[in-house]
Amino acid sequence: MMQSPQKRIPLMGLLIALSMPALAVTDTGDDAARWELLQDMYFKDRPVELAGDRLRIDAPARAHDAALVPVRVEVDPSLRLKTLSLLVDKNPVPLAATIRFGPASASSSIETRVRVNEYTNLHVVGETQDGRLLMAAAYVKAAGGCSAPAVKDPQEAMARLGRIKVKLPEMLPPGSPATAQVMISHPNSSGLQFDQVSRTYIPAHYVQSILIRSGGQTVLEADTDISIAEDPNLRFSFVPTAGGSLEVVSHDTKGATFTQTVPLAPGDKGD
Repeated sequence: MMQSPQKRIPLMGLLIALSMPALAVTDTGDDAARWELLQDMYFKDRPVELAGDRLRIDAPARAHDAALVPVRVEVDPSLRLKTLSLLVDKNPVPLAATIRFGPASASSSIETRVRVNEYTNLHVVGETQDGRLLMAAAYVKAAGGCSAPAVKDPQEAMARLGRIKVKLPEMLPPGSPATAQVMISHPNSSGLQFDQVSRTYIPAHYVQSILIRSGGQTVLEADTDISIAEDPNLRFSFVPTAGGSLEVVSHDTKGATFTQTVPLAPGDKGD
């Protein structure tokens, strides 16, 4: 199992740890105090610098659907990062994903979708090759995303559990950077959603790791948590190889492993 460079904190422990500050930190004027708490929790004593125009996070100011909030992290092409951490500050588990970039990565920019539980800042922290931490933030108005019911019918979701679809561009010249998209069919249950039929909370069941390789070399490894939206979705850049393939390996919290390997040829791949 892949391990994040930040210490992974058990869900219930983090819920307890953050519940008391959340009671006191309710106004946007106190968001700085919230972020200071999270910096200490995930990055300890390491200084975190403002990234300026080297790193930017784009998200809707007011989300259409709090359970499916699109997030795009843009990184200056000249800046190659070792890791990228995405946090939703006021979510029950703020650290949505930690991504580690490998030799087959063409860029540190990334796109995904997150759940947003209440009006909050999103933060992205990039670790440079020399160990510096650079930060950017965006504010999103949305609420209820972590407890929102699944979009898909539960039986349909389980029937498609773990199916992986890969989207590739029309042209894939070997050695030239290309953008791809990986979509994993999974309910990504947060543990906070209520089943109206059984009158109980649906147990947490979510994708916790994603590994992507190109031609046998790592593009990225991602540790993910309940703040990632249903049907996890990653858009990224990589370097294709002649006659190679793109391989995706994912694990969820129930120990299931999902895989997909597609040839590096144009078009949509997977089901």
